[in-house]
Amino acid sequence: MRIALAQVNPTVGDLDGNTRLVQEWIDKAKLAGADIVCFPELVLTGYPPEDLVLKPSFVRDNIAQLKSIAKATMGISAVVGFVDEEGDIFNAAAFLNGGDIKAVFHKVFLPNYGV
Repeated sequence: MRIALAQVNPTVGDLDGNTRLVQEWIDKAKLAGADIVCFPELVLTGYPPEDLVLKPSFVRDNIAQLKSIAKATMGISAVVGFVDEEGDIFNAAAFLNGGDIKAVFHKVFLPNYGV
């Protein structure tokens, strides 16, 4: 199994730019022959998103971007950090494969140092 680690520098709040960044690195990982590419925590929103997660439209848009990224995962898997909403807001990672979101994992131990 060949694993690619995408050490990228997303911009806080720039969902469109961060989505392009993730899609570019998925393509690079495919060309390099990777089976899976892993991205940083909250790569879609940038870290830390702070009060942006309190805006329902921002959270909805980040989930919509994740769904569009999933379509690029034909022939490769990806782990992408994003903000999930299931009754509450979660720092999450999605496992993408075959054009779909296959699984979502919520972070359990959150930092308490003001982020």
